[in-house]
Amino acid sequence: MSCRQLGGPCDLELSAETADEIIKAQDRHLREAARSGDEDHVPAHEEMKKRWRHPVKAMGWYRDTKKAFAALP
Repeated sequence: MSCRQLGGPCDLELSAETADEIIKAQDRHLREAARSGDEDHVPAHEEMKKRWRHPVKAMGWYRDTKKAFAALP
């Protein structure tokens, strides 16, 4: 899946065996990009942090991501 498919601003392709792993890869990517000064990734990084702070509210995003991952070839 791409960063953009997961709510980010770029087309970097991320790969993983499970939906949970792809979510963690996206989180790492957003964190590293924001830390390196990539302003385009800062809003997505802030959204990611909100998801982890409010996991019950984020369940919709999580379920949608799992479905999208499962639908990939």
